[in-house]
Parts: sequence; C-alpha cells; structure tokens
Amino acid sequence: MNTVTNSQFVIKNRRQAFQIGLAAAASGFLVGCDKLTEMAGGKKPQFVSIDITGAAFAKSFSLPDVDGKLRGLPDFAGQCVVVFFGFVQCPDVCPTTLADLAQVKKLLGPKGDKLSVIFITVDPERDTSTVLKAYMANFDPGFIALVPSTEQLAVVAKEFKVFYKKVEGKTPTSYSMDHTANGYVFDPQGKVRLVARHGMGPAALAGDIAQLM
Repeated sequence: MNTVTNSQFVIKNRRQAFQIGLAAAASGFLVGCDKLTEMAGGKKPQFVSIDITGAAFAKSFSLPDVDGKLRGLPDFAGQCVVVFFGFVQCPDVCPTTLADLAQVKKLLGPKGDKLSVIFITVDPERDTSTVLKAYMANFDPGFIALVPSTEQLAVVAKEFKVFYKKVEGKTPTSYSMDHTANGYVFDPQGKVRLVARHGMGPAALAGDIAQLM
C-alpha cells in the first residue's frame, strides 16, 4: 500500500473545497484486503487510487434522483459505480471531475457501459431536479444526479465521511460550498473499494476501474 500524506488530499484554494484526509487512516480500512485476495487465489491488485477494501463506511445510500425515484446500490448490481459529491455552481472541481469521468467511460471502451457515475448534490437549496438535469447533460446523458433533502444529505455525508459547508457570499444566493473532492469507487458486487483522488487523471482511474471489472 502506498503511503499518502494528508496534504495530497486538501485543495488549498478555498474555492476548490476540501478533501478529507482519508489516507492517514487508510491502514485501518484495509483489514480485509489481503485476506480477500488470498481467498480469491489471485495477485493483489495494484491501484493508483487509494485501496479501501474492507472499509466500514460508504456501505449504502437511498436517495431520490431527478425524477423522484429512489436509487441505491442494489440498482447498479453488476456495474462499477463512482459516487461523487458536489454542486452545480462549483467553479472548477465539480465540472473537471465530471468531465474526467466522462473520459474514463470512453477510455474503458465497450466496458464503459458497465460504469455508472452518481453525482450527489451538497447544495439541495439551489440544485433542483431541473437544474441538475440540464447540468448532467453537459457531461454524459447516462450520469445520474441524486437530490437529497437537507436531512438526507446529512445522513449520507456521515455515511461516506464527506465534509461539506456553506461559505457565505455577498448576497444570500451567491454562497459557495466547500466539500470533499474525492470519488468513491464500488465494484460490481456493490462493495466500496477505492478512493479516487481529485486530479489523478482519467487514464489512471480507468485503469483502476478496469481491474475491478
């Protein structure tokens, strides 16, 4: 396992938000990793992302999509899933990440159909279903946006160990949101496996996801 310092997880520019320092505790999340590999009788995968196989968090969610339909991990059985938290008015991190994920899907070729990308807004006050539909269409028509209530957001953020905080602007509606910029990658069995760091690049992430497939 590669040792990664917390500094690699934090975007120092406040506008770009914060990433939680998961790597500092990563060794505690990997309890079952070597055992699972041994049971499978295969060679331990080498990932560029942070391997959190066996983590005791990010196990589930049940949130409405832009059409009001509840979505959860069982809906994506047999697919790799990337879950990313963000907001529409994010100036850089969110659009860059979604554009990278669209590229990851292309790099996977035919296997791209087995990748689902789920965007969970941390700004339900402004990110209505209509706004999110238009926003996601800019990246990939297959990407799914989930629209939690304020209460649901608090629950799912705790489950995923995600940080988010409103940063007041000059007017009541011009605020920004600081938030975790990592992505969470699930294997086709619905188990969380990887933390994809912001800025790691589409090629590296596509390689990691291909291994999980």
